[in-house]
Amino acid sequence: MTPEPSPVLEFPAWLYGTTAAILRKVRAEGRWWAREYLKTGAFPQPRQMRQVPPGAVLVMHSGAELDLGSTRWWVHLFAEVFMGLDEGVPEEAHQRMRDAFESFCLSTPWGALCHVVSPPPPRSAERMANRLASLLRFWDVLQGPRYAFWFGRKYTLEELMEDIYRKTLEAWCPGGPASVREHMALTVERMSRATREDCLEAVLRVIPVLVEVDTEFKHREVLSDAGFLRERLSALSPKDFEDFSSAYKYTVTVQLAAWDRVLGRH
Repeated sequence: MTPEPSPVLEFPAWLYGTTAAILRKVRAEGRWWAREYLKTGAFPQPRQMRQVPPGAVLVMHSGAELDLGSTRWWVHLFAEVFMGLDEGVPEEAHQRMRDAFESFCLSTPWGALCHVVSPPPPRSAERMANRLASLLRFWDVLQGPRYAFWFGRKYTLEELMEDIYRKTLEAWCPGGPASVREHMALTVERMSRATREDCLEAVLRVIPVLVEVDTEFKHREVLSDAGFLRERLSALSPKDFEDFSSAYKYTVTVQLAAWDRVLGRH
């Protein structure tokens, strides 16, 4: 039998180069996308794609690689596209445009990866379930590269998702599968149909874990107290709670830091 050909991974060509060149190109691409959106209400595929060979390193965080003048896949610079998009679309249409752009991005492996590694707000359970589900659809083809997220280390896709999401996955599915891919699939299923109470319980499960590992918090005992947390969470507006109802660790940590500062003023 002839083996199945390996899937070919392609990313927008303008994400490969030096950081200075990419910044120019990505903002120009954002303005082009904005013009196309205003004309047709949709986003076309990038005008030029480039194959990502197996083993290629994709830089996913600004602190992962210090040689900014080198020619690499600086994928984290994709976020700069929003500057071009916002410049080209009237302000009152920004949110509608961004929602449509996210839907377009999640239909591509590069867009799904960017929206999961650095998810833009809002980071609600509904949004994050959709983003994680999109990444899972492209999991096989995204296993080819290696990912630079912290300086000096190159991750597999499994290791990258472990670093960013295992605490969130455990909050939604305690004692879940050892495989991050399987754990993520189970989490997506639960997160996509979660009630507010389900989200609250997931957030309450992730907070003590985050407080334990973050040495910056000055009121660790209070921030781990379930009564205090329920009181503070219930006092949030629906929109503020929804923004981190997925138990995404970075957003929850920002809220904890805000509470920690308030406690310090009393």
